[in-house]
Amino acid sequence: MTYVGGIDVGATFTKVVLLLETNILASSLMPSGGHYQATAEKVMAEAMSKASLSFDDIACVVATGYGASKVPFASQQVTDVSCQARGIYHLFPSVRTIIDIGGQSSKVIKVDDRGGVVNFVVSEKCAAGSGRFLQVIARVLGIDINDIGPLSLKAQKSAEFSTSCAVFAESEAISRIAEGTPKEEILAGVHKAMAAKIFSLVNRLGMESNCALTGGGAKDTGLVKSVALALGAEISVPMEPQTTAALGAALLAKEKRKRNV
Repeated sequence: MTYVGGIDVGATFTKVVLLLETNILASSLMPSGGHYQATAEKVMAEAMSKASLSFDDIACVVATGYGASKVPFASQQVTDVSCQARGIYHLFPSVRTIIDIGGQSSKVIKVDDRGGVVNFVVSEKCAAGSGRFLQVIARVLGIDINDIGPLSLKAQKSAEFSTSCAVFAESEAISRIAEGTPKEEILAGVHKAMAAKIFSLVNRLGMESNCALTGGGAKDTGLVKSVALALGAEISVPMEPQTTAALGAALLAKEKRKRNV
């Protein structure tokens, strides 16, 4: 039996997936913090504990993400775009457009019928199109970020935001609170603004049928609905949307191991 692993060291969270062939044995994630190497070692140890494995059992580990170079036990580093494409292709072979809403940025990736990357585009350096925007608004509204999606779906209408900048949108949200606008309407407005940013990214590549949403933003049901409405398309969401790049890295580790045997 050959065990392999994939680790995605993102700017916000670090994720690990362990595989036996194509079967997921264990996965783990935790905030990346300021010390990527220490976090990588800790989250890997947690995943191995879940699978009752040790480092000696792992034949190959592929690292990806912002802090991939800080993973001392990785056999290879691969771009997060390639890993996202590989992970989503494994889960949803018919998907041709991937939207990844991460903590610091968002990406749109176009893939072919074999899961290869055709093209991709990354959001500009602005929090408005990323999970960071949701964290800012959650803090302003005094709610848990996990409650944003369900609460936003209760809105009868959405508050209008005249800016696409996260900094000014924060000020607008504060003004809406002072005006007595319900929290759910503010959240619905935030989702609408984010969906508009994502729509513009998708437009730059050209929309391909069958779309999947990954990253922490995919856990927000209200945002998923807003993006689907903006694109006029159904969207597939993985059961664990934050670990798809780590899954892709593990699958690439499996392929690398087979080539070297």
